[in-house]
Amino acid sequence: MHLVITGSSTGIGRALAEHRLAGGDQVWGLARSDQAELAARYPDRFHAARCDVARWDEVSAAAAAAAAAWPGIDALVTCAAVQGTIGPAMTLDPAGWSATVRTDLDGTFYAIRAFHELLARAPRRAKVVCLGGGGGTKARANFSAYAAAKTGVIRLVETLAEEWRGALRDINAVAPGAVNTRMTAEVLRVGAATAGADEYQAARRLTESGGGAMAQALGLIDWLLSPASDGVTGRLLSAPWDPWPTLERHRDELAATDVYTLRRIVPADRGRNFQP
Repeated sequence: MHLVITGSSTGIGRALAEHRLAGGDQVWGLARSDQAELAARYPDRFHAARCDVARWDEVSAAAAAAAAAWPGIDALVTCAAVQGTIGPAMTLDPAGWSATVRTDLDGTFYAIRAFHELLARAPRRAKVVCLGGGGGTKARANFSAYAAAKTGVIRLVETLAEEWRGALRDINAVAPGAVNTRMTAEVLRVGAATAGADEYQAARRLTESGGGAMAQALGLIDWLLSPASDGVTGRLLSAPWDPWPTLERHRDELAATDVYTLRRIVPADRGRNFQP
């Protein structure tokens, strides 16, 4: 598989790059940080691009470089993200808030937009996987920029799935679950007064446990990149909570529903009647 991964220098993106390289894939990794060590380990299969996904010119240049080397790509996984500004929303610097959204939401769109033509040349059904995150499906106090951006990513996934209906292309979002990454360390660094007591304690427990659900997150991404998930599109799937290993048995049933999507809840859905 020819695979592009954004955010491939740290966290889930780095773990995914190493995992897929070990399995024999060709990987083009986009990141702001240096990736020389990984390139040295896989000189014939890992291609590094120094790139800020919040800058369209840099993302489009990375896509042009990939197009010059590869006839097409089989899949794109957008892992690049920052937690950004943390704290009560009305105390945050507006420029920092906007920069978080630019990286997390614009960066996801830029990657999809830039590599879209290469995805269209895939020899089989192409795959796009976007990472959702905490706050994407519910309010997350003190993480307003990150949560708003990740909710936007999920709606972008749903919208593109609708626009690509009938195309040989699937796009889905992944909620990876609690994974111990640099974002966990950031919560501990800012402390309970800024992140909130619940967030701080959750980060402490995750760190003390020695890890998190990385294997489950990588397993779900593997499944979404495989033919087993063909036709599953426009969904938000949770790595630790959803029965994704068996979803191919329910492909047609799933396609006819709004299961695993973001939707408005009305009173009748909760057995209530607010009519006068």
